[in-house]
Amino acid sequence: MRPNKQSINNLILFCLYSLGKRSSIEELVKKCFSLFPERFSFSKIKKWPDSRKLDSSLRKLRKRKLITGNPKTFFKLTNLGRKTAEDIAKTFRQGKLKI
Repeated sequence: MRPNKQSINNLILFCLYSLGKRSSIEELVKKCFSLFPERFSFSKIKKWPDSRKLDSSLRKLRKRKLITGNPKTFFKLTNLGRKTAEDIAKTFRQGKLKI
């Protein structure tokens, strides 16, 4: 599956996974925007990241026990979140092989 077809939640999990450690909100916004600028930019100013696009997704991911943390401290994948992110990463690799 191509990244553009993934949900915002899956993209955030993948970005946390690719950071490889617990991450501040700033690090996560930067990573999401650098990997998927079309999904994490302002709608009218495409060259700027929009951190609001992560807000509700981060709450949903925390509620589903895929991540821990909050914007004032850091975010980190849980074991279930890491497994889910690894599965997402596999779909990205498979998509590249089919192209």
